[in-house]
Amino acid sequence: MSPGSGTSAEPSPSAEPGASPAPDTSAEAPAAPGGAEVPGTEIALGPAPEMAAVGDMGGPAPPALEPVPPEPTLITSGPGGYWQEGQPQLTNDAPTLRVDDSTTFQRWDGFGGTFNEAGWDALSVLDPAQREQAIELLFGARAGAHFTYGRVPIGASDYALNRYTLSEQADDYAMESFSIERDRQLLIPYIQAALAVSPELQLWASPWTPPAWMKDNGSTDGGRIRNEPQVLEAYALYLARFVEDYAALGITIGALHPQNEPGYEQTYPTCLWTPELLRDFVGDYLGPTLRERGVSSEIWFGTMSAPQDAQHVAAVMADATSSQYIKGIGVQWNTLNSVAGFASSYGLPIMQTEHRCGNYPWVTDTFNVERAPNDQAYAEESWGFITQWIRAGVNSYSAWNMVLDTVGMNLDVGRPWPQNALLVVDRAARTLSVTPAYHVFRHLSQFVDAGARRIGTTGDADALAFENPDGSIVTVVHNADASAQDITLGVSAATLRFSVPARGWATVNWPGTATTSP
Repeated sequence: MSPGSGTSAEPSPSAEPGASPAPDTSAEAPAAPGGAEVPGTEIALGPAPEMAAVGDMGGPAPPALEPVPPEPTLITSGPGGYWQEGQPQLTNDAPTLRVDDSTTFQRWDGFGGTFNEAGWDALSVLDPAQREQAIELLFGARAGAHFTYGRVPIGASDYALNRYTLSEQADDYAMESFSIERDRQLLIPYIQAALAVSPELQLWASPWTPPAWMKDNGSTDGGRIRNEPQVLEAYALYLARFVEDYAALGITIGALHPQNEPGYEQTYPTCLWTPELLRDFVGDYLGPTLRERGVSSEIWFGTMSAPQDAQHVAAVMADATSSQYIKGIGVQWNTLNSVAGFASSYGLPIMQTEHRCGNYPWVTDTFNVERAPNDQAYAEESWGFITQWIRAGVNSYSAWNMVLDTVGMNLDVGRPWPQNALLVVDRAARTLSVTPAYHVFRHLSQFVDAGARRIGTTGDADALAFENPDGSIVTVVHNADASAQDITLGVSAATLRFSVPARGWATVNWPGTATTSP
């Protein structure tokens, strides 16, 4: 979760990084929509006939009994009906939107989401079949969003059930009391369920706070880590032990981000770092400790969130000792305007690490203090955020909470904040629903494969396009109008006609060549 230092989507940069000379003339992402919320748009979830059984939540999925069906060519979603499969029509009409595969932008590495205790706790009230269906909806390659990344909190995030760290014994500099036993209850089963569906899932981790005894205020909330060699050495060991203990359970943490939002100090688990101290921690403590212990996890410099966190990145990358350890940069919320500069200056992959959760407590005319809206308006807002970051040049994009209950409350004692999720659980009814925002993510994430390249579009439509490694081309179009919009799309050698629902989306998953005539 991020603090409310802004109330609307940031503007898209005027120039996109990594492009060939021809410009991308697709429409800029819309600003977050205003007006009244749209109730009643949660979609009750029925059986998923394509879903493979997961079986034991801690083990691998059994072999599929039937061949995996091919992906559909056209999917549409809107308030009148989400996730409708169809076929575009071949036509000889002039295109109103054209995919320009000669204009290329950044490599695409994938989409993901965050594992939090509150999510598995909500899923635990469901029967096993519904719980397995939820995991399939998030990670399944054909019956789900096919997320390829998963974020893991180290200790409590603001969506833990309560505050905790993995080293609660004061002055335990040798980490003799370090334990992931708490994680075995609500985090590790969640991760193992996802790995059973998607064994290739790439996991990365970040702490929200060091142990309270390492901080100047003695609390998980706010404060700063004590700038003492013994403390910094212990904290580096703490992070290394986390990776090692997870590895002992067969869970590989591919990357560590040393601090969630180092520029913000809040009334939930947080820790404020100066750019210089975070630089020195990476170069003098964390990097050497991982190397000495043979821990193969990469260090990514994240998750930068406050606008001034660009100073943290500049500090670490200007230092030869610390920058040698940095393999990527993690950004979120209010650092959008820094993405293009990071990409051009450092040549490292950039991950958008936390999608905005909506229902902002600083926007009093739309804030719902009782429960998360999870409505169509948030889906449209989500599209704006996703497209802004992708057009800015990030290589991957992470959702925040994948699952919450229908209330969605966090641990913030200063500003209670019910937040949206992709899937929601009604605890009383013991039912699972998918939200409109889930479909927005899936319109992209199911079809755009890791290793794809973003390519250009021309025309008036609000669209993104990607060319997958197999040559297929994925085009996603958003229609913000109150009525359906007919699109004539030029892609490869074909021209296709289809309709985008009012306030909705359409994904065209084109194999690359036209096989029939109109």
